[in-house]
Amino acid sequence: MKSTAFNLKLQNNKFSIEDRKTSPINFRAVIVLVSSFVIMIGAAFAVYLLQDDFSKFNFERLNNSFGAVFFNLAAVLFVFTSLTFLYDVYLYFKYKPIESVSDEELPTVTVIVPAYNEGKQVWATLKSLAKSDYPKEKLQLLSIDDGSKDDTWKWMKDAKRILGDQVTIMQQAKNMGKRHALYRGFNMGTGEIFVTVDSDSIVKEDTLRNLVSPLVVDEKCGAVAGNIQVLNNKKALLPKMLNVSFVMSFEFKRSAESSLNSVLCTPGALAAYRSNAVFACLPEWIDQKFMGKASDIGEDRALTNMILKQGYSVLFQRNAFAYTNVPEDYKGLYKMFIRWGRSNVRENIAMSKFVFTNFKEGNKFGSRLLFFTQSIKMIMSYPFLIFMLYFIIAHPALFISSTLLSILIISTFPVLFYAKRYDFKEAFWAYSYSILYTFGLFWITPYAIATAGKSGWLTREIAA
Repeated sequence: MKSTAFNLKLQNNKFSIEDRKTSPINFRAVIVLVSSFVIMIGAAFAVYLLQDDFSKFNFERLNNSFGAVFFNLAAVLFVFTSLTFLYDVYLYFKYKPIESVSDEELPTVTVIVPAYNEGKQVWATLKSLAKSDYPKEKLQLLSIDDGSKDDTWKWMKDAKRILGDQVTIMQQAKNMGKRHALYRGFNMGTGEIFVTVDSDSIVKEDTLRNLVSPLVVDEKCGAVAGNIQVLNNKKALLPKMLNVSFVMSFEFKRSAESSLNSVLCTPGALAAYRSNAVFACLPEWIDQKFMGKASDIGEDRALTNMILKQGYSVLFQRNAFAYTNVPEDYKGLYKMFIRWGRSNVRENIAMSKFVFTNFKEGNKFGSRLLFFTQSIKMIMSYPFLIFMLYFIIAHPALFISSTLLSILIISTFPVLFYAKRYDFKEAFWAYSYSILYTFGLFWITPYAIATAGKSGWLTREIAA
């Protein structure tokens, strides 16, 4: 995503962007939040008024074979989902981030920043990395321009002029994809640990040392996922919503996965890998194919999968922050989700080939549970889509009211979680995001499954 000139400052453990004037009160945001509450409360009242209609609908559903089967299946899935959620809560409280090791213990690190059509943002990314509180003699910073069509290379050269020997920049002759840019960096890197950072991300001064510390403390750890939050959450409504979603995805879900030593995806925005683990699967990773075509998406999930397959643990570091730009409009958002969805489909298939084998020493329950849980969500996306469409057509009032009431109930947990961790007022965006996702992005998973063989990054192209 291309960005404009901006200044960064650290406030309350977060970065904010000051590239335009903002009013003290964002009336559009207030309207969206108030509207979200009004329709959810209205839905709760509608459910109360339509109790007889719900009873009649449930009676009719249970008295036909299809309805009874679906109801029983839904009941089983509800129980399973509830139990796994409670287990996640237990794992979250069990999780503790690893404190940074001393300067003497820190390993040599190669940080790789691939960039494509990033503009000035890559300059800010490289500057934030150069300011890291990490021994300079142990830090190698590489940035690769993957054949950008804009002024990305100019900003990389400007960063080089300012940072000097702190950074090495390279340019691909043509756009070959993020995976190939990373591959070049892996082959050039000299560090014991590789760190990947997206070119639209900013890191804190202590991010790198916190990120690599688990790899020093735990020799069985092969990779570490960083804690990703939204950089442009002051600029538009969608980033505000996504910031709450990211906190849930990383600080809650990945904390739970880390307690099982099996984080499923180390994000491209910030991740660390043991170099030996990378080189052990590098030929397979760069030549990975799906349905006969070269894989040009999901390089982070694929690399995580291949490291898990080697028997390594993959952990999460809650104290290693990166702040990344996210789409600010609906089109950019659904393209990002489609890319992630296709990657999940492909890598779940790849994971199925080893997760039930003796792929590592010790307990394999965590990896298998996470694989099973994600697979169930994918498999059931079509039955629930069909039921949803039937419900909408046959009983639109019942569907809308019951769905909105469910959102009000279920989304209260992320609201409370975010409010406890960060900011009470911003936490309410969880409600608006859930409404948007339920009614505007419900089609993503079924579509991603149906088009899993399609390639293409879908974003970062220059507008015509």
